[in-house]
This record gives sequence, structure tokens and C-alpha cells, in this order.
Amino acid sequence: MGEIVKRLLHDDQKDLFEILFAQVLGLVFLALIALLLWPLDRLGMVLGLAKGYVVLWLVLVVATLLLKRIHRWLRVDLYHHANAFVGSNLAVSCFLQAGWSAFAALAVHRFATGVPVWGAVILYLVGALSCLMAFYAVSSFYQGAIYKLVSLPVALVCFVVFSVWPASGRSVYGWFFGLFTPDQVRL
Repeated sequence: MGEIVKRLLHDDQKDLFEILFAQVLGLVFLALIALLLWPLDRLGMVLGLAKGYVVLWLVLVVATLLLKRIHRWLRVDLYHHANAFVGSNLAVSCFLQAGWSAFAALAVHRFATGVPVWGAVILYLVGALSCLMAFYAVSSFYQGAIYKLVSLPVALVCFVVFSVWPASGRSVYGWFFGLFTPDQVRL
């Protein structure tokens, strides 16, 4: 076991370590919020967030591979077209963060009905923390300092905006959520 950890911490395995760390952190987070939300009888939210994380990871992998292919096709790299490279990566990472924020805000809004104020506060705190977990997932693929510096505030600000104004989250990202709930976007 120690040899595996030593190998993962080596510099040439940094990308793999970041991805594995984000996945383990997400699983630990889901286990902890399951324990927290159990007394509130809101375990459905944990299941919804778990499904959302699976979709987030799939979309993250597909978006990253697609963006790499577009960069290769347009011959955009960090050394010759740095602004286009950084700008496109930043746009994708922020779009994914904002999408997760909309998903989390709509999920919290759905599960916060019928709970006392202190329960709603806990649910919104869990939603904000889920944005932090999504940030770790996205930043495991987009590891640059500029991406991390911009995408975390984008995630948190978008979560607040979509929590206060849920219709905006539905209007911007509802088409995507509709792909996974074909009868109606019910988040």
C-alpha cells in the first residue's frame, strides 16, 4: 500500500493523484452528508447529488477530451496561443462549475420545502459544500492557478444566484437536466 501511495505522489503522477483525490473526497463528502441528512429524512438529496456527481464526472471527461481535440485541430497550445488556450479552458471550467451550481441549487430548493428554517439552512450549506466538491473535481482536470482562482468564486456566486432565483438555473441549464429526467425537469 505504501508503495502505491509513494508512486501516486511522484511528480509525473500528479494528474492521476488529483483525480483520485477528488473522487475519494467526493465519496467521503457523500457519506458525511448522508449521516447529516438522515435525521432530516432527506436521504433522497444524497442520492440525487450522487447521481449528479456521476454525470459531472462523465461530462467533465467528455468536455476535457473534446476541448483537447479542438485545441489540437486549431493548433492552440499554451506556448503559441496562450490567451486562446487559457481562455477556452477557463470558459469550460467555469461553465461546468456554474452548471453544477445550478444543479445543486435546484436540488436543495426541491428538498428544502417542508423543513424548518434550521433544516433549510443545513440543506443550503450542504449545497454550497457540494459546489466545493465539484470545484475539486473540475480543478483536478483544470489544474492551473487561474482556473482555480476564478472557478471557485464562480461556483459559489452562481450557487447563491441560482438559490435565490431558481428559475434562472432552470432556464440556463434546464435543457441539460432534461436529458436525464425526460418527463420533466423536476429538480
